[in-house]
Amino acid sequence: MSHRVRIGIDLGGTKIEGILLVRSDEIVRLRVPTPRDDYAATVEAVASLVESLEGRAGTRGSVGVGIPGAMSSTTGLVKNANSVWLIGKPLLADLQRRLMRDVRITNDANCFAVSEASDGAAAGAEVVFGAIVGTGVGAGIVVRGQVLTGPNSIAGEWGHNPLPWPRDEERPGPLCYCGRHGCIETFLSGPGLTKDFAQRTGRHELPPDIVTSAADGDTQAEAELVQYEERLARGLASIINVLDPTVIVLGGGMSNIDRLYVNVPRLWDRYIFNRGPQGPAPHQGIPTRLVRAQHGDSSGVRGAAWLWGSE
Repeated sequence: MSHRVRIGIDLGGTKIEGILLVRSDEIVRLRVPTPRDDYAATVEAVASLVESLEGRAGTRGSVGVGIPGAMSSTTGLVKNANSVWLIGKPLLADLQRRLMRDVRITNDANCFAVSEASDGAAAGAEVVFGAIVGTGVGAGIVVRGQVLTGPNSIAGEWGHNPLPWPRDEERPGPLCYCGRHGCIETFLSGPGLTKDFAQRTGRHELPPDIVTSAADGDTQAEAELVQYEERLARGLASIINVLDPTVIVLGGGMSNIDRLYVNVPRLWDRYIFNRGPQGPAPHQGIPTRLVRAQHGDSSGVRGAAWLWGSE
């Protein structure tokens, strides 16, 4: 099979998106709802989407899939999935059997990072931290064009570290599906923001509504976003202290909040280990850039397609 025709599937918590590329040109794009809590239906939805893409394009292609978790290199089963109904399932084997061809699967954040590092907002950067902040919180790391995975397939899983420099009122933090309290994901995900706002105000609003309310002068919504920005700054400062990336690219639904790209870098200075003779030097000497994904919501699905990109 020629891999000039590539199909990428982004298996998300609420939607499954697929594209078909010929070389680097997008030919077809389709999207279907994710059958939540139904593993067999999820396998069938992915396979049917692949077949629909090929039917629309009139050609057959290689298949790469980005998932909200990781494939264990020892068991061949899905682990660490935010879409918990995938955990412990032989997704790769089942998809290959259903589609009758080889399939490549990796973490959706790895797909996102490689897409943006290749021809997106971080093209040409030496070290890229691609953070997806949406239904869950994860990331991929690309160094000199190569994705880092690690022997445990968990490189970039910052969402399941504790929120750095927690305040007293942030302890122990919300319970995470991973079984621990206070994970970054519980604070910085879209559902985490909605839940926090509801607890503080009694108002159940989705993140876009909170952003709109803040822009309209709603003081409760504005206070919520200020707090969110400060928490995001803490989370990313800890990444800069460990990885020192050239560029941090944000993707996922929360990346659409324009004000983050101005406010968060102003806030993270106080947490980054960057001391001079006079102590911390605010707004000086932190060349790491925070940028929005160039391909937007398409970054993950494009990166999945490029899992076969070098062949």
